[in-house]
Amino acid sequence: MLPKFLLADNSQELPDTLFIVHTRSPKCIIECDVEDFNSNQTIYWMDKTPEDQNLIEDLLDEAETFYNDELENQEDLYDEEFDD
Repeated sequence: MLPKFLLADNSQELPDTLFIVHTRSPKCIIECDVEDFNSNQTIYWMDKTPEDQNLIEDLLDEAETFYNDELENQEDLYDEEFDD
């Protein structure tokens, strides 16, 4: 089973952009700025766009938490690598 969220990028074509892929229904890809999740944000729905705004807001909150946790984890791994 795939994780609920995946982090993707295309650094050759869009070096300042990240994509967060939501793999469960409603499936979507959230495009955001590398430096700020809420900046230049676009949602690409792979399933029908939900009518429930609360569902969309909850999904974006979860995606932002995932995004921040992943960045923090990468920083921790980077720090550990250079502490050795």
